[in-house]
Amino acid sequence: MNRKNSTEGILFDWDGTLLNSFAADAQAYFSMFDALGMSFSMEELKRHYSPNWHKVYRAARLPRAKWEQADRLWMRFYKLQQPELQPGALRVLRTLERRFTLALVSSGSRARVRRQLREHRVSAMFRAKVCSEDAPRRKPHPAPLRMALDQLRLVPEVCIYIGDAPEDIEMAHRAGVRGIGVLGGSPVPERLRAASPDALIETIGELPAALRKFA
Repeated sequence: MNRKNSTEGILFDWDGTLLNSFAADAQAYFSMFDALGMSFSMEELKRHYSPNWHKVYRAARLPRAKWEQADRLWMRFYKLQQPELQPGALRVLRTLERRFTLALVSSGSRARVRRQLREHRVSAMFRAKVCSEDAPRRKPHPAPLRMALDQLRLVPEVCIYIGDAPEDIEMAHRAGVRGIGVLGGSPVPERLRAASPDALIETIGELPAALRKFA
């Protein structure tokens, strides 16, 4: 690959990709739905799971008038959880930050994601952090990723986005960025494969080796 297209920036999703969060997400959903007098199974959650949680609300037929209440309940129950980083994630970040510019593009709320970044002592590794409130549109719209690229002053052709959901790959491709899918933490691995990522890895620990093909 010529020098012009060599990789300079690695941008990450947070939940499920770097943070081992699906169990915590799911428990918060189930507690939230229970508090609202509704039921929603693990099978249904995996079938409809999306970084845009409003898709889950629609799938559950939650009335629009209750979405704000559902958001508050979900956050209350999620705070009872303490998800850890994915195995190997910290080692991978430390390895990659020596060579690449790193950034985070997450659908999670700014307050929650930034708090978790501080708790896991990885916040300083990311030159840019774009969360749900920061961009005008959500994944899979390319706006959040384009915002991060603007902050990094990098063109799409020299960047790679890492995520665990099909919306991550769609966002990357719509922004002109290559996308790598991580199967291990994904609740929707079949949909992730179907999104045609530029590469697939089982765990985040495999990322440094996978990046060699893009060097």
